[in-house]
Amino acid sequence: MIRINCFFQAKEGRLPEALAAAKALTAASLRQEGCIAYDVFESATRPGVLLICETWKDEKTLAAHSESEPFVRYVGVLNETCSVKIEKFPF
Repeated sequence: MIRINCFFQAKEGRLPEALAAAKALTAASLRQEGCIAYDVFESATRPGVLLICETWKDEKTLAAHSESEPFVRYVGVLNETCSVKIEKFPF
């Protein structure tokens, strides 16, 4: 399995748009083959910080996810509205 942690710091005034995109991406991703878990969290201690934790069956299903229409659309919004840091590790 593969775990991805994506940290997002929303740009000034862009948190509502970023959070909506993160929630839509989560909903779409949970329906994709090979998705074990996909969650979005909003920090209670750091304003404007979101975390998406995703777990995938393998590299093949992760690659398909990364090419899917919802991923391209919503990650595009997140890249416009946030700065991003990604951690990826197998387990």
